[in-house]
Formats: sequence, C-alpha cells, structure tokens
Amino acid sequence: MNLLHYALWLGILAFPTVSPAQSHAHQHGLLRLDIAVEARKLTLQMESPLDNLVGFERAPRNDAERKRVEAALAKLKAAGVFTIDPAAQCSPAKVTLTSAVLKLGTSQPAAANHNHADLDASFEFECQDATRATFVDVGLFDSFAGMQQIEVQVAAPKGQFKRTLKRPARRVALTR
Repeated sequence: MNLLHYALWLGILAFPTVSPAQSHAHQHGLLRLDIAVEARKLTLQMESPLDNLVGFERAPRNDAERKRVEAALAKLKAAGVFTIDPAAQCSPAKVTLTSAVLKLGTSQPAAANHNHADLDASFEFECQDATRATFVDVGLFDSFAGMQQIEVQVAAPKGQFKRTLKRPARRVALTR
C-alpha cells in the first residue's frame, strides 16, 4: 500500500458515517459506499444488508433463492454496477465479496449466525489517471430493487466529503 492510499483510507476512517459503537449499524434499504481515488487506482468499498441485494438475510433455502443469490453475485463480481468517468481510463482489476451467511471471503464466523446478514464488497479499478475522474455512476438502484439510499464517502487527492444518493439518482461527483 503506497503512502497516498494509506492517507486516503485513514481519512475515510477518520470521517465515519456512523460512530464506532454503531460500526455495524444495519438498516434495510441503505448501502454504504466508500470511494478512494489515487493516482492510478480507484477503490470502492461497499457494505450492504443482504436483504437489499437478494430480498432475505440468510442462506438460500431453495433453488429460486439460490438463483437470486447467484445472479446478484454475478452482477457484483462483474463490477458493471459502477461506471467511472472515461477520462480516467479505468478498468476493473479485482472484486472481493464477503458474506458470512453466504460463506464468501473471510468473514467473522459469529456473523454467520447473526440475525442481520450483510454482504461487503471491495472493487478495485486500475486507471491511467484516476485523478481525472470527475464522477462514478452507481447502477445499484437499477440492479437491486431493495436499495433505497446510498451513503457515500469520498477520499480524493483534493479532499474528503460525503454524498447521499436516493433512488433513482446514480451519479456521485468526485469533486466538491
């Protein structure tokens, strides 16, 4: 991790959307999205109740639910729910999905038995010049009917700030 990346993430951590006591606050319809812009990389960290994405918060119990989970995971793995300003010339590099109840990633074992299951994701994009990006279009509302609001925190070389997207808005400006 380079120094700028470290500084950007420290900035996001110092600028929380919830207090540390509520760090796992769980609200249906609400998704949290952190965006960090570096010279040649743009990273998005997402935290969402599983219900927003598939309509339930447990392991799938039948074929229809398994198909719903597979379709949601495929959309997220493709990273096509995000479109970055073409001026930055970015392409998807790595997607990591974590959910204890779906047995994805390295989640906390205790979380698998919790009544409120989440899905966390990290999306990394390699860019020719990420600082040229002026926006990220977020297609989550189009892809997932259960989502109503997205709380966004941006850490970019020119500053940190928050944004809120409400259905049907989709564009996050990366400048103040």
